[in-house]
Amino acid sequence: MIHISELDLHSHLKARMSQRGITIEEIERVLSDGWEAKDAKAGTLGKVFVFQYNTIWEGRMFEEKEVCVYYKVVRAKMVLLTANARYGKGFSKEGEGNEAGI
Repeated sequence: MIHISELDLHSHLKARMSQRGITIEEIERVLSDGWEAKDAKAGTLGKVFVFQYNTIWEGRMFEEKEVCVYYKVVRAKMVLLTANARYGKGFSKEGEGNEAGI
């Protein structure tokens, strides 16, 4: 399991996490157990993981939460860039072909 500390999170990333409802524990799980995010830009790596959510987010109930974490490796150290979340259901999991969500 990858461990992320508060020191690994720059202010921009912390702000995006708060805005998008992403926890540090979710980022650790994505980086440890997630699969390659195919939409990462050249020179950037990304991982994605779909969580069972079954919780209310911004007034609506969602079954799943897809979290993507984008990063670079600089001098053998992972540098976190940003994280995105989508809420919905039926998200594509590793090895599946269809993707749906809100």
